[in-house]
Amino acid sequence: MTGGARVGIGYDIHRLVSDRPLILGGVRVEYERGLLGHSDGDAVLHALIDAMLGAAGLGDIGELFPDTEELYAGADSRVLTRDVVKRVGAAGWTPSNVDIIVHAERPKLSAYKQAMAESVAGLLGIDGARVNVKAKTNEGLGPVGRREGIACTAVVLLTSSLG
Repeated sequence: MTGGARVGIGYDIHRLVSDRPLILGGVRVEYERGLLGHSDGDAVLHALIDAMLGAAGLGDIGELFPDTEELYAGADSRVLTRDVVKRVGAAGWTPSNVDIIVHAERPKLSAYKQAMAESVAGLLGIDGARVNVKAKTNEGLGPVGRREGIACTAVVLLTSSLG
């Protein structure tokens, strides 16, 4: 493919549990609970990975990094993200910009949004101005609103790197 652009959307949700650090967008967030997952449970990077894979037509995170594979137990999602960036690049695509929504009743994330955006930009190799992170509550509704989990939605624009 030459020229063009593709948009991908990703979503992830993980249960909040005790005795785990809370990692969002590759950033450690101070909170008494963290996200349960086969890897580090970073819902932000998992949603971003799915968005990139979808836009590039490369499947989804569960196909690439199955939770049945012991190799990925406790994996650092930053490493998985870098792997996906390489795969997307090999398929002829470059991340252009990203918009992320973190759905969390608690903790309040306003103090962490910029660090998450910078972390994501660094992982993707793009300017920080091309990554936007928003934090929203669920107004007390559903598992996020009941503080049982944190969810994330990510949208990515990939542009062709083939000309």
